[in-house]
Amino acid sequence: MMDTPLSIVSMIERAEKLFPKKEIISRTHSGIFEYTYKDMAERTRKLASVLKRLGVEKGDRVGTFAWNHHRHLEAYFAIPSIGAVLHTINIRLPGEHISYIVNHAEDKVLIIDIDLLPLIERVKDDLTTVKAFIVMADDTELPESTLEPLYSYEQLISEGDAEFQFSTNIDENDPAGMCYTSATTGLPKGVVYSHRGIVLHSMAAGLVDTLGISESDRILPVVPMFHANAWGLPFAATWFGSTQVFPGPQMTPQIIAELLEKYKVTITAGVPTVWLGLMQVLEKGSYNIDSIRAVVCGGSAAPKEMIRKFEVDYGIPFIHAYGMTETTPLATVARLKSYQQDLPEDERLELRAKQGIIVPGLNMKVVDDKGNEVPHDGKTMGELLLQGPWIADSYYKDDRSKNAFVDGWLKTGDVVTVDEEGFIKIVDRTSDLIKSGGEWISSVDLENGLMAHDDVIEAAVVAVPHEKWMERPVAFVVLKENAQTTKDDLLHFLEHQLKFARWWLPDEIYFIEEIPKTSVGKFLKRELREIAKEKIKQ
Repeated sequence: MMDTPLSIVSMIERAEKLFPKKEIISRTHSGIFEYTYKDMAERTRKLASVLKRLGVEKGDRVGTFAWNHHRHLEAYFAIPSIGAVLHTINIRLPGEHISYIVNHAEDKVLIIDIDLLPLIERVKDDLTTVKAFIVMADDTELPESTLEPLYSYEQLISEGDAEFQFSTNIDENDPAGMCYTSATTGLPKGVVYSHRGIVLHSMAAGLVDTLGISESDRILPVVPMFHANAWGLPFAATWFGSTQVFPGPQMTPQIIAELLEKYKVTITAGVPTVWLGLMQVLEKGSYNIDSIRAVVCGGSAAPKEMIRKFEVDYGIPFIHAYGMTETTPLATVARLKSYQQDLPEDERLELRAKQGIIVPGLNMKVVDDKGNEVPHDGKTMGELLLQGPWIADSYYKDDRSKNAFVDGWLKTGDVVTVDEEGFIKIVDRTSDLIKSGGEWISSVDLENGLMAHDDVIEAAVVAVPHEKWMERPVAFVVLKENAQTTKDDLLHFLEHQLKFARWWLPDEIYFIEEIPKTSVGKFLKRELREIAKEKIKQ
């Protein structure tokens, strides 16, 4: 076999040659911008040439601090195509974490959206490695800023070389990108992605039994481009020549619904809280979203009732997937097997609510606390371990690697069960399981049960200390507008309609206006635990 390296360069070059007329649609601060892959490739070459002129060399890190739009897409390809490393920075992190990861990654250049400049200006005196700042806006005029030297992205593009040749000196195992994942405690941890890993991950995303991304798709990534490469969708979509629709700055469920309808999107992806918000918009307004062939959901377990609503009420296939920053991130997908298609609706829904089976190319095992593999009986719990060509093997310059990567396996920290068909179901994070009287209670199952109630928008369950039982669950619930549902109503619903054991029921249910969330839309359980402790004291 030919020893041909897998690199991101080949992805952009393929789009340029084979799909020059295909569209990229981008919502910006001033409106909608549309162009083609031919235009995009030309601008990407210009950006690459400019970065070289600014002194970016092979292995240097270039940080992006931006929303989902066409300029960010250009950076996705320009940076690794000169052998540098694309470092996507989470715009929702606190200032001290932003400065930490910029310094820890040793970013040489930062590319920043104009409305996000103040966030970087606040920490500029703490940045020790950045040599240049580039502001992305819809014009070439430089805003007033304390950042220096500051360049206009569009001005630099106008001065760039459209004939610039991408690097040929790239090994497939060279780093191409990096992203920092928030730790349960302590500072964020850096994950580095290789050219080989990103290309293989993109190939996996195109398989019919995973996401099935193809040239005919029109893809809208709701998941942020600063989070795990927007789940790899911009890379895969470009490689396959799919039409891409970017939601731009400050997107809302209303904006998402409008874009889905107007541009006849076929596949979109985001976390459960995004789809809960979209469901509320769809219930209030009339949108034609019949073009959608799949809503992809990951990041945390999706409530079964939400899956049912999309599939039954809206007729939209709902694909439950699982992954982590450390897995690039696609690891499992809940696709029904051929002989499962004719199962009763409730059984099909039960399978779709699981995280699915391992993606081809990866290996998995589920082990108990002694390291022994647990039986695939759908009941026995264990920690999920993963292995494969797009799974990280360490954190970037971080001693915490030794606890997370053991004997060639990534310890995910997720407690799961596996049924006889190989379907994984996340029971909880190891840190979120509730141990009451020596028995485990799954906060995920309780949350999904509460969100199955018609009056509940969101629900989160955490453990609180208990003198007798060690820990007990308490729930935080957000009700729909004007709903009058009480604590007793919900407890009765869990016990008598969903058949939860009485000892699983939350000791308390707190009704709040909004559940606090992490920077990527997951429930912020650390904060909820503190709130619960304060409420118990009162």
